[in-house]
Amino acid sequence: MNKTALVVGATGLIGKALVVELLAQSSIKKVITLTRRALSSETLGIDHSITIDPARWQNHIVDFAQLERHKHLFDHVDVVFSCLGTTKKAAGSISKQRIVDVDYQYAVAKLAQEAGVKEYFLVSSTGANRRSDSAYLKMKGELEHSVVALGFQRCVIMRPSLLLGSRQQARAGEWLAGKFLPFIGFLPVLKKYRPIKGIEVAQKMAELTVDTNALNMDNLEVYELDKVFPDAK
Repeated sequence: MNKTALVVGATGLIGKALVVELLAQSSIKKVITLTRRALSSETLGIDHSITIDPARWQNHIVDFAQLERHKHLFDHVDVVFSCLGTTKKAAGSISKQRIVDVDYQYAVAKLAQEAGVKEYFLVSSTGANRRSDSAYLKMKGELEHSVVALGFQRCVIMRPSLLLGSRQQARAGEWLAGKFLPFIGFLPVLKKYRPIKGIEVAQKMAELTVDTNALNMDNLEVYELDKVFPDAK
């Protein structure tokens, strides 16, 4: 099993860690990253003593608003990881956030499906529901529904709660929530809302993609925090 993986959102908390995890897997022959800005081994946090074979990692700077121009990059790809996302504050409004969190990600999924990609991994959110009163959770739910409808042979949806880790741009409230939510998470009914480190989600995704029996399973796999990461703190 030698897969070619394509990652979008590789400059984010989960995406960066995921690229490193995939490059460490001998069964992943190539990792392709699509980013809006330059990505280097230093950006990924890879130690200078570690040499990355340039034949195994290719980064392409793309305009997600014109992703169709880059559809050739999906050719011969086995698995796509969509870790793309932003916040209302960074985007400027809910409608602009939706462009990144829904429109761009669906465009990625559609090009993957058209290129014959068999496996699709989507980072969503705990509580995602297309009928939710929360604009954010509604967006996540609508995206999940649209991606699943494309009919990938294997579709994996990760639903982490609050993500912890070092970001280039700190998000307001995350530090405070990271201090208090772990204690709330001890209540059984709230376990799936406990914060988790972005690298832990990335490690689980990398583990799942090298599962040799995966394509013989049901085409949809949804992973909630309380079931997949029972010991997450």
